[in-house]
Amino acid sequence: MPANDPTDTGGLFIGRRPGTAPMRYRKQPATAEAGRHRVDTVLAVAILVVEAMALATLWGPQPAGWLWIGSHVFHETDSVSLGIVVAFLGMLLTIFSTIKVAMVLDRAWKLVRRASGHEQRKGALERMVVVSMAIAGAAFFIWFMSTGAATTSVPPRG
Repeated sequence: MPANDPTDTGGLFIGRRPGTAPMRYRKQPATAEAGRHRVDTVLAVAILVVEAMALATLWGPQPAGWLWIGSHVFHETDSVSLGIVVAFLGMLLTIFSTIKVAMVLDRAWKLVRRASGHEQRKGALERMVVVSMAIAGAAFFIWFMSTGAATTSVPPRG
């Protein structure tokens, strides 16, 4: 790879910004006894399960919960705009907070995977978000088509 590769120079072709050097890992992770490897592997799986459960809330429970709260705000204040604002801001707050927690869990997962003897350079967060989005989209499509929500309620002209 050339010396002026943008991934190697922090995005600049003429030099490197301070603190943007590529990460260099040891060739082989440090080895530990078999019991420690098993504990680290179980811990890595547990972290990944918690991360997956947190990401699963992004596509249904969090938006539905905030729409419910927004509907109660509308009912109490008789202001549709306030209900929408509360629901929208609440969704943004909890979704970004969930993503932040998932990023922290993903970093911890990478460290635990390396400690368990695996050469782990990339996290699973991006793949998990894409897969959960695809599953949620497919589930919504099936629900939408199977419940009759896709049909129109306007009677035909005749």
